[in-house]
Parts: sequence; structure tokens; C-alpha cells
Amino acid sequence: MKLILAIIRIAKMQETKIALSEAGLPSFTAMAVLGRGQGHGDLERAADLNPALHEYIPETPRFKSKRVISLVVTDDKKDLAVTTIIKANQSGKSGDGKIFVVNTIDAIKVRTGETGDLTLD
Repeated sequence: MKLILAIIRIAKMQETKIALSEAGLPSFTAMAVLGRGQGHGDLERAADLNPALHEYIPETPRFKSKRVISLVVTDDKKDLAVTTIIKANQSGKSGDGKIFVVNTIDAIKVRTGETGDLTLD
């Protein structure tokens, strides 16, 4: 089993939800988060074109609102999940997000006590 954590733009949440559902992966959790990447985004690019704007770039980038979605899938569905999230979120611009894939040792369904892959269906 794999735990997939994807940090995406808020504006892509609906598109991602639909894409995952259509791919047969409708079950996931979403959380509102704040974060930042390495750069300053559009302001930094504008300053490269107009050096006078460099004074307006803050020392550290501001946090931006994002969404983290998490889903656990069987090993054979990992590539499908990752590809689906990428297709729904890729714009080619800074801030498209990140996906982390983590090995999951086990899962237990609280209601029935089932374990392993059985908990995912």
C-alpha cells in the first residue's frame, strides 16, 4: 500500500476530485494548509524583466493557501493515482504542487477490523 500526499492549488480541487473519481479513486481526505516553495513566483519573474521591482520582493516569500489531499492506494494503483493528480494539476507554472508517495505498512478498518488491502475497497 502507498500513502499519496499531494499539495495542490485550491483552484484545482474540484478538477482533481472529479479526475480521481473518474479514475476509480473516489476516496481521499483534503485539508487546508499554508506553505511556500523556493521562489517568489510572479513577482520574482517580473523583477527579472524590470530590475526596479527587486526592492519590492520581501526577504522571505509569503505563505500561500493550498490544499493537501491524501489517499491510500494498493501498490498497483499508485501510478494511476499519481498520473491522475498530475494531469488534473499541471499548468507548467510555478506552484503546481508536489506529490509524495510513502510506503504504508498496514491499514485497519475500525468498523470491521479488516486489515491490509481489504480496507481500501
